[in-house]
Order: sequence, then C-alpha cells, then structure tokens
Amino acid sequence: MPDRPAPGGPFDLGGRLALVTGASAGIGFAIAEAMLDAGARVVLNGRDPGRLADAAAALAPRGKVATLAFDVTDADAADRAMTALAREHGQLDILVNNAAQNHRKPLAAFSDREWSALLATNLDAPMRLSRLALPGMQARRDGCIINLVSLASDLGRPDIVPYATSKGGLRMLTRALAVEVAPMGIRVNGIAPGFVATAMNAGLVNDPEFDAWVRRRTPLGRWAEAADIGGAAVFLASPAARYVTGHVLYVDGGFSASY
Repeated sequence: MPDRPAPGGPFDLGGRLALVTGASAGIGFAIAEAMLDAGARVVLNGRDPGRLADAAAALAPRGKVATLAFDVTDADAADRAMTALAREHGQLDILVNNAAQNHRKPLAAFSDREWSALLATNLDAPMRLSRLALPGMQARRDGCIINLVSLASDLGRPDIVPYATSKGGLRMLTRALAVEVAPMGIRVNGIAPGFVATAMNAGLVNDPEFDAWVRRRTPLGRWAEAADIGGAAVFLASPAARYVTGHVLYVDGGFSASY
C-alpha cells in the first residue's frame, strides 16, 4: 500500500471499497461492521438475498453498504459478480475471504462429494476471488486481501480433517500469494480466529463440557466474540499495517501459545 494521508489516523479506511464474503452474520458481519466504522464502503456477499438485505439494513446507519448475492463456489457467478461490483461501485481495494463451511464427523464418514464441496468453499473460492481481484489491484499497485484461516490451519482436532486441510491450504495460499504480489504493491494476510461464539458454533457453545474446555484451555478464559475479529481485519486492511504481508494473525485468546 503506498503512503497516503490518513485523516482519521493510521486505522482510517476512508475512501476504500471492501468486499466481505459470508457477511450475512457472524464473523463476516462483524468485519463489515468494523470496516464501516473505519470509514470504508462495504459490499456484503452471501447466497441468500433476503438475509443480505437484513444485514445491510442493520449496518446502513454506520456507512455506505451494498449487497452482492452470489455463491462463491460458482465460478461463473463469481466472475459476473466481480464485474458487476467494479461497474457499480468502482475498483475493489480490500477483499475479505470469510465464507466457509464445516461438517464435523470422522474422515471415514466423508464422501468424495462432501470433501470436494467443503474445499470448494474454503479453499477454491478464496483462490478464485483473489485471482479475479488481482488485475485491478495490480493496475493501481495497491490492494489488500485478507483470508480467514483458523486455529485448525495449524492444530489438529478429531472430526474436522477436511476443514483443517482446507484451512491449512488457505494459510499457505495466503503466504505464497503474498510473496508473489508484494512487488505489485498488494498485501495478503490471514486471520486465524480461536473459538468464536457464533451461530455456526452454537452446538459447541451450548455443550457445557465443550464450553468449559474452551474456557479452561484458552488463557484469556473466554470464547472470542465476532467483534474481536473485526478489529483485527481493520488493522490488516489499514495504513497501520502497510508493511505487514504474508502474516497470519492469531486472534485466539492465547490458545495457540499455550499447552
């Protein structure tokens, strides 16, 4: 990112356009909220136009927000969507690859189709959207890509082998792509959340035994809130992080630092 004035300080995103995938709820919604608060214009992505409209209405008082409904695993839909985004809103400055899925069961119970579908969302889609965003960023020699990785990109647990595999691949995509595009002025970083209390994790949050384990195992003694991830995303997208690339920021309450 080239030097530019930051009227609101080093974390100011004024004048920047961000696309956040999987932004109808949870971490994606929180990232969009935080970026709006930092002055960015934000386009929300999701598959359900109704849920996106509700999210946009909730966020509208915070700034300029729009929606772009498409399935990130559909290559043709993604291509059309990115063309429409540039036509309607201008060149993309910040891409946040947040959309993801997880199915918890032993690997032996996974079909090839289920494996492929999970990797299509968690790994193929971030690659494809990054590839589509790069030409515009390269032309301006400016841009930022943030990939939502996971503790599971570095640590294993039973029943999430496909998820961990996809996130491990996304972690390496983040680091390798950062090296490739750094000479073009583009930064690529990742965020690895710890255990976050979202609807996607409701079954775990509501399991007394698992909840107690998370609180005991995490040095800060609590689940993350989605807003904790939003602040990290603003930092990585902002001028404050202009010399940060190829980095995975663990926002995990100290989980990965302890044993």
